[in-house]
Amino acid sequence: MDNNLNKAFELASKVKEKGGTAYFVGGYVRDKLLKTENKDIDIEVHGLTPTALEEILEELGGKLSYGESFGIYGIKGCDIDIAMPRKEKLRGSGHKDFDVFVDPFIGTLKACERRDFTVNALMQDVLTGEITDHFGGVKDLENKHIRHISDTTFIEDPLRVLRAAQFAARFDFTVAEETVKLCSKMDITALSKERILLELEKALLKAQKPSVFFKIMADFKALDYWFPELKALMGVKQNPKHHAEGDVWVHTMMVLDAAAKYREKAENPLGFMLAALCHDFGKAVTTEEINGVIHAYGHEIKGIPLAKSFLQRITSETKLINYVLNLVKNHMRPNTVAGAKSSVKATNKMFFEAADPKALIYIGLADGEGRIKEGADESKNGEFLFERLKIFNELMAKPYVMGRDLIDAGLKPNEDFTELLNFAQKLRLSGVEKESALKQVLAMAARLKKKKK
Repeated sequence: MDNNLNKAFELASKVKEKGGTAYFVGGYVRDKLLKTENKDIDIEVHGLTPTALEEILEELGGKLSYGESFGIYGIKGCDIDIAMPRKEKLRGSGHKDFDVFVDPFIGTLKACERRDFTVNALMQDVLTGEITDHFGGVKDLENKHIRHISDTTFIEDPLRVLRAAQFAARFDFTVAEETVKLCSKMDITALSKERILLELEKALLKAQKPSVFFKIMADFKALDYWFPELKALMGVKQNPKHHAEGDVWVHTMMVLDAAAKYREKAENPLGFMLAALCHDFGKAVTTEEINGVIHAYGHEIKGIPLAKSFLQRITSETKLINYVLNLVKNHMRPNTVAGAKSSVKATNKMFFEAADPKALIYIGLADGEGRIKEGADESKNGEFLFERLKIFNELMAKPYVMGRDLIDAGLKPNEDFTELLNFAQKLRLSGVEKESALKQVLAMAARLKKKKK
């Protein structure tokens, strides 16, 4: 980081020598004022032609070009994004449907007008530290407000609807009333799934309370197209004995915030948070009242196609989708086995079938913490579950019967192999040592062979 900052000051000094000014811009200035770490240094150079800037970059170690026609550069050996002021002209309805024109002499006011929110339109002179704030961004930071800059330009980029929500979630800000009204009128259906996932990922992985993202999207009336399965949870009743917190929507938001405490412990933090989001989708289609009691039998299974539909809408990553669906399918098992103090064999089976055993435990804990209920506190199940996970991990580290062991024992691969290996797996999860398990599997093979005679 020091090397990047030193290079930034070198750049600014050379720019000044040639009559220009270099500014820190965007999120770097915002986060610096918020005293939040941000390693992404963005610099905008005013008052120099592209040729003059390129000569400076070559002097500083070598020019990197990320799009000269857009005025975006870097320096070899440094992690700094350097841009020139530019104008943008809308030519379509998508996030990238703009024609871009570099204009080094446009001035700071015009350069800032194209940005989305006042807190992102702050500029800081690299050399003097002076802040340029044309739209009250410093005050909005102090008041914890997300406020758009221009009614005219803001609506040209529908991605800003999601950006408003994710910034509010990440920084625990509120969205200004006039921005809420504007976002509520914007159409986000033409956005790509990649852009949706990127903004969603920031909210899920960077916010202490990711629920804020979805609550604000609801305020924007922007859940219908990308998040209909989530919206369907609003008003779905739950048994007040187990869920005094309210409907499934409220419970899901509470689980999401509880899960945020555990996300870095999962093998796939994004998949883990998506599983927390999707875990009760099935309640929208299974909830019913029987003899005055509200139930959602089988919601963990019925929710699989709903979760899959949602996930395929926002990503094409099969590995991620499968990870999430596995956790959704199994999310009730940790608290069930812990509550019943189930056998080691049962917990071994559960962990073996989990895409990420540790994450499954944390999904269970978050599910328990995201509710208000009578009776036992499910958050205390962690001690039992982690003790059992230790046993499972020790078991998985031991030798076990594999296909090659059967071949080495003289068996030839045939239609019985799958059944034999499944039996070997059951013995493994029961804690049977390899030598004994192999004898039992071979005995089973002999019985199967005898039956065929």
